Order: sequence, then structure tokens, then C-alpha cells
Amino acid sequence: MTKNELNGFRRALESKLLEIGSGSSNREALVIETTSDELDRVQNANDRDYAMGNLERNSSRLGEVRDALRRIRSGEFGVCAGCEASINLKRLAAVPWASYCIACQEAVDREKTADRSEVDIAA
Repeated sequence: MTKNELNGFRRALESKLLEIGSGSSNREALVIETTSDELDRVQNANDRDYAMGNLERNSSRLGEVRDALRRIRSGEFGVCAGCEASINLKRLAAVPWASYCIACQEAVDREKTADRSEVDIAA
């Protein structure tokens, strides 16, 4: 990977960091409002669940972006955390915080799906 490509990824990650950081402070949607109308309570609960999901996703993405910036600083950026092969530049252009190549990411996703299925069965 060239220095220009690496700097481009760094800029994209720093931009994403600012984007996520500025949006994650919106916690007003988590406020529990009291109302006597059952329909309003259900709608408010759904709105809170949606907002909480967004906060969780943003928090997770923020960690991934920070990890990618750390990998740039340490010289590990673009190397798959699973098989240690180079991550395709097209993949990094689409998902600059990717820490796995496509094959390893698919394996990680399958494992997570299997783990969730086991939890659902146990419950």
C-alpha cells in the first residue's frame, strides 16, 4: 500500500470518527416520558429501542474506527487479523475500518450467527 493510499484511509477514518462522535451524544430519545395513553407508551418504547440500537451501533463502529487508526499508527493496517493476508484495497475503500479480509469476515459472521442461535435455543 502506498503512502498516499494510507493517508487517504487515515483521512476517511478521521472523518468517520468525527461524524460518529458528533452524532452519538444524542441521548434525548432515551428519555422515558410518562403518558396515560397506551398507544403513546408503546410508540415511546419503540422510539427508545430504536435510539438505543443506534447508540450501540455507533459505539461499536467508533471502536472499530479507533482500532483502524491504531493499526495505521502501528503499521498493521490492511493486514487481516484472521489470516494475516493483505486486505483487498477495494474492501478497504468500502469499509476502511475492516480488520478482516472477506473470507475471514464471513467466518466471523457465521460464528456470531451460530452463537446467537445457541443462545436463542437455550432461552
